[in-house]
Amino acid sequence: MQLTPDELERYARHIVLREVGGPGQAALKRARVLVIGAGGLGAPALMYLAAAGVGTLGVIDDDVVSLSNLQRQIIHATPDVGVAKVDSAAAEITRLNPHVAVEKHNARLTAANALDLVARYDLVADGSDNFATRYLVSDACFFAKKPLVTATLGVFDGTLTTIRAHERGRDGKPNPTYRCLFPVAPPPGSIPACAEAGILGALTGVLGSMMALEVIREIVGFGTGLVGRYVMFDARDLRVETIGYAWDPGNPLSGETPTIKDLSAHA
Repeated sequence: MQLTPDELERYARHIVLREVGGPGQAALKRARVLVIGAGGLGAPALMYLAAAGVGTLGVIDDDVVSLSNLQRQIIHATPDVGVAKVDSAAAEITRLNPHVAVEKHNARLTAANALDLVARYDLVADGSDNFATRYLVSDACFFAKKPLVTATLGVFDGTLTTIRAHERGRDGKPNPTYRCLFPVAPPPGSIPACAEAGILGALTGVLGSMMALEVIREIVGFGTGLVGRYVMFDARDLRVETIGYAWDPGNPLSGETPTIKDLSAHA
């Protein structure tokens, strides 16, 4: 895919990177990425993916912008209060980079629409804020055979990993699923919502940017990916740790005797 003269100038600092170059930038232009949520994680991720020149960005969110979002969701601004988040995000992406096509999905991700939606894209970046959606997204990516970059946020901490559960590792074993990492969701109510516990605004920018970086690395193909590696970021001490995790043969999605055959369990 050819880059226009304007794109060559816009992405010049990428193109001079040996790890990216012209072929890498062209790969970004060809890429179709779906971002789940235009909130704390999705907002910075969408902006950096747009700035990087990802050719098509899909964004799904059924919420509207509220004033309390603006402490961290930097893709939205004060005049956007009351506007659908997908509309606000699309307008900012177009303002930032008119070369990026935006596909708006003003809806909630459900078992009924997840598989069809995920199948339209090359890669999914999940910035959702609840375990039910994370399990749904990861299961849909498994069945659609799509890579997934997923991040989470706490009050002062965040995590990031990449899941390619539809593929096998160098050892011949299946790559781990999200269910290998979290076999069981925390009990309802055990993790307070953002409105109750609060969240440090700049933390969302750190994790959202890391999510965008991992998406870019997956598309361009440089560095060591995060499949089977779980990155934990502590904002209190500015500490980053990475732990490994592996395929669980007992997991219900891709284990030796899988019991999850479709998304009906999420209905």
